[in-house]
Amino acid sequence: MVSVLGWFANPIHGDGDYPEVMKKKLLSILPLFSEAEQNEVRGTADFFAFSFGPNNFKPQNTMAKIGQNVSLNLREVLNWIKLEYGNPRILITENGWFTDNHVKTEDTTAIYMMKNFLNQILQAIKFDEIRVFGYTAWSLLDGFEWQDAYTTRRGLFYVDFNSQQKERKPKSSAHYYRQIIQDNGFTLKESTPDVQGQFPCDFSWGVTESVLKPELVASSPQFNDPHLYVWNVTGNRLLHRVEGVRLKTRPAQCTDLVSIKRQLEMLARMKVTHYRFALDWPSILPTGKLSTVNRQALRYYRCIVSEGLKLNVSSMVTLYYPTHAHLGLPAPLLHGGGWLNRSTAQAFQDYADLCFQELGDLVKLWITINEPNRLSDIYNRTSNDTYWAAHNLLIAHARVWHLYDRQYRPAQRGAVSLSLHSDWAEPANPYADSHWRAAERFLQFEIAWFAEPLKTGDYPLAMREYIAFKNRQGLSRSTLPQFTEEERKLVKGTADFYALNHFTTRFVMHKRQNGSSYDADRDIQFLQDITCLSSPTRLAVMPWGERRVLRWIRKNYGDVDVYITASGIDDQSLENDELRKYYLEKYIQEALKAYLTDKVKIKGYYAFKLTEEKSRPRFGFFTSDFKAKSSIQFYNKLISNNGFLSGNSSPRCSQTQRNTECIVCLFLMQKKPLIFFGCCFFSTLVLLLSVTIFHKRRRRKFWKAKNLQHIPLKKGHNRVSS
Repeated sequence: MVSVLGWFANPIHGDGDYPEVMKKKLLSILPLFSEAEQNEVRGTADFFAFSFGPNNFKPQNTMAKIGQNVSLNLREVLNWIKLEYGNPRILITENGWFTDNHVKTEDTTAIYMMKNFLNQILQAIKFDEIRVFGYTAWSLLDGFEWQDAYTTRRGLFYVDFNSQQKERKPKSSAHYYRQIIQDNGFTLKESTPDVQGQFPCDFSWGVTESVLKPELVASSPQFNDPHLYVWNVTGNRLLHRVEGVRLKTRPAQCTDLVSIKRQLEMLARMKVTHYRFALDWPSILPTGKLSTVNRQALRYYRCIVSEGLKLNVSSMVTLYYPTHAHLGLPAPLLHGGGWLNRSTAQAFQDYADLCFQELGDLVKLWITINEPNRLSDIYNRTSNDTYWAAHNLLIAHARVWHLYDRQYRPAQRGAVSLSLHSDWAEPANPYADSHWRAAERFLQFEIAWFAEPLKTGDYPLAMREYIAFKNRQGLSRSTLPQFTEEERKLVKGTADFYALNHFTTRFVMHKRQNGSSYDADRDIQFLQDITCLSSPTRLAVMPWGERRVLRWIRKNYGDVDVYITASGIDDQSLENDELRKYYLEKYIQEALKAYLTDKVKIKGYYAFKLTEEKSRPRFGFFTSDFKAKSSIQFYNKLISNNGFLSGNSSPRCSQTQRNTECIVCLFLMQKKPLIFFGCCFFSTLVLLLSVTIFHKRRRRKFWKAKNLQHIPLKKGHNRVSS
């Protein structure tokens, strides 16, 4: 920094001489200032003017050997100038970025680099109190760029050097810079002002957990182990059973399992009304067949649900929860081809049937499969593998839905759907039509891929047409499976509500790709906006994207019930997780706007997630050792208010009103033995009372008749025998 800026800045803005560092290194080369020259040079600038552009960022081996460092941090440079020269007024006389020669008007990279630089300048003015008073973009037109000649372009206007007229067209960066000038900075046009209001009284306030591994043996068996033990304290320090002694025990209880007790404690602190968790298919059916059912695992999950109901927490249960690292199938099914084997759909139906039998009387909300649209990361050998695995997943879901609808819905009165990963997509370059088309194409390939068959019985037309277009161009040999007429009828209409997992908004741009894979078929490239507020895992916090995807769902799939089944952010803080609080506030605000203004029928919001995992991004409200974070209290307040209240208003839904149905369900479902015993006791009591009254009446009648025999009659009357 000293060698680049200080060489000329120090004599003018400093003490009138070259920097000491340069004088020590270049003593034999640098001229010496006389005292008169120092006085003449010092202070001969009314402001500090400097350029900050691509030439500052050349690789080290191409830079002049004068100690220059590569840096994109303009704010850091501005702070250095402030500290070194007493906070002078600063004018940035040249700043911009370059594109390759083949790029014409869609200079998307230049937009984001300009946004980054201007954002840093604004931060320096606002937070560091640096006196920047002007900014000049370099340059107006493409031209001859010194050592790069015509191989790079840096203009806001594209120049066709091969045409006779040297035709000029404004680039995207020109439109963007004009907007910045009009707004005099960055305005939050994407988001509307916050609203005050509440969700419906039956709104589900939930928290999500991923797969719960069942705890099969109680960690503390002292209440149900009938044996007596002696502790060898001075020897091997082990417990030794005393033979021949049997102790009185009590029946096993759900809370004997430590993991259940911990979850109940955390749920009680969360004050949620619903808890979403996933079953572990391999734990329940290790072989994938009903011939080997792990009853202990089923008991564990029933305990989770039933104990939750005692806290007025209802469960939303996910049957199948695959991840990038673990497909979540029983080993025999996995070795048999997984979801590329059609028989896996039948195995999934059998597994679901068992779960409905064992848990359905307690569970009213079911998710068959979590994020099937993300399994493309696993079945990615070819695009046809991806599409056929997805096809079989849809068939499996539909068969389970029909099973529930036919056999269980009349008695259990629940609802079934699948949950789709539904991030919103914005064009990386809003001035390029190709980027708008790419954003819509992303939504078609990501969401409509599964959502459209549930509505119409077939894959989205836009998806089929684009894959066919790529086939005609010779860029792909992918084919989407065809639904048979029977499959169309099977799949169509098999969702009782729309469930979405929404975390962020993606910036997408069109990029033509060659190859037969799901990713290549989309012709999409993602772009990271480094100026956005982001999490440690680079999830951009853009709340307005949630409202837009909710409106898109309503527009494409009608006035359906919608549950946001997972939404959250990773936050490095172990205690005061301010980023998570901000995320919750803003994203729930956008959901409320969608409900109040856009009339989206939002039925629930489930924050992701209850506990974080060791060595993984910190998404949890509780740490991996179960310590609570401050965002819990913030979420508690939103739940108790059922939204966002104005200063003098009060919740229109009392807690009693919101939980009445749950309390009734709780009493009926959880107190069955007590209700049965009470009914038997009451019936017996009534019977005993009836017998007692009957016998009392008979005895009274008997004694009355007997007493009459001893009463003397008047003369002339005869006694009547009874």
